Amino acid sequence: MTPITDWSFYAVAIPAVLLLGVSKSGFGAGFGSLAVPLMALSVTVPQAAAILMPVLLVMDLLGIAAFRKDFDRALLRFLLPWGLLGIGIGTLTFQLLQPRWVAGIVGVFTLLFLAQRLLFAPRADGAPPPRWAGALLTATSGFTSFVAHAGGPPINAYVIPLRLTPLRFTGTMAFFFFVINLAKWLPYAWLGLLDGRNLGTSLVLLPLAPIGVWAGVRIARRIDQRLFYRFVYLGMLLTGLKLVWDAWG
Repeated sequence: MTPITDWSFYAVAIPAVLLLGVSKSGFGAGFGSLAVPLMALSVTVPQAAAILMPVLLVMDLLGIAAFRKDFDRALLRFLLPWGLLGIGIGTLTFQLLQPRWVAGIVGVFTLLFLAQRLLFAPRADGAPPPRWAGALLTATSGFTSFVAHAGGPPINAYVIPLRLTPLRFTGTMAFFFFVINLAKWLPYAWLGLLDGRNLGTSLVLLPLAPIGVWAGVRIARRIDQRLFYRFVYLGMLLTGLKLVWDAWG
């Protein structure tokens, strides 16, 4: 398993993995969707996604260990089947779609969601989003997670308006993406993406996984709820702009 040795790859891969780790802690949620686009500056999108698979597994395990008491079971029971449906759709269409098309779609919907939240902020006593919207957005999250590990923005668009506390939001997302990312292993292997070079490169990047998660967890447990969601929105804004830019590139 000979890893990539090009220094320019690690110049973008190291920040990408650290951003992903911080995002996995819940703090700066949305920033993690920048990981694949950053790494795609040096390698193809499918290769970047494959390299991150073992790194994601370690981060997910750290995340569910840190937030094992802070998640919404009822919400997860609703989200997971739709997310897994998105994984299935991604598996069947992976070789038919150009990743930049998917990036553009995710980016546009992310920016539209932010515009709606900022320009037409819901009342504190407003009703939560309808379940059909949650199903659609969660299936989209599973699909975009499969194609480019960019599942955060679509599901955030549904879960953020539910007004969970930062810890419950973070814990629920940690368990959701643990299951979603675990479900991607067999399809990725079937598509031939988990080759020796990609796995070798994953091992090189693996020590960075706990650093980003640890830093994010410490911040997430101490940050004010309003400030927390401002960082979430900032991460989604940067993600949306980067994905739209990639689609036009």
